[in-house]
Amino acid sequence: MDTISRENNSMLPIGGVIIGVLALIIGGYAAVSLSKVNRTLAAQADKVARIDDIASQVASASAASDKAARDITTLQNSMQAAVNQLGTELATLDEKMKHIEEAHVAKAVKGAKVGGAPAVAGPGEYIVKPGDTGAKIARANGVGLSDLESVNPGVSWTHLKVGETLKLPEKK
Repeated sequence: MDTISRENNSMLPIGGVIIGVLALIIGGYAAVSLSKVNRTLAAQADKVARIDDIASQVASASAASDKAARDITTLQNSMQAAVNQLGTELATLDEKMKHIEEAHVAKAVKGAKVGGAPAVAGPGEYIVKPGDTGAKIARANGVGLSDLESVNPGVSWTHLKVGETLKLPEKK
């Protein structure tokens, strides 16, 4: 038996070469696929960075919105307090105006009794014009304000209406 033979019929080296070539092809394909994955990953990283920027902008806008809501609530509360205070002041002024009107009517009634006979409505009438007041009307017609007021009961002298007809008292 000859230990060294000239012919080697073994398929093992050919199989090794074929497997090596297949491994190189698979390795090359894997390298190409890996570079594609890296490019896709780089593109996605830019998108993720943009999404992170947008998320931080949304968080900032949300914080600003919350602050604005708190500011609006604070303004509403202070506005309500101011309106409440204004209502109280208006009620006080209304009461004072009622007292002044009552005192004025009492003074007019007292003045009519002191001067002798109460004032009597005369034949004349006066139609209220813009800017007129009881004092202006009385002065223009040569009568006393208290006489003018006593012959026109029920007239709101603080709120004369343009076009309103007033009776004029007889001149003394």
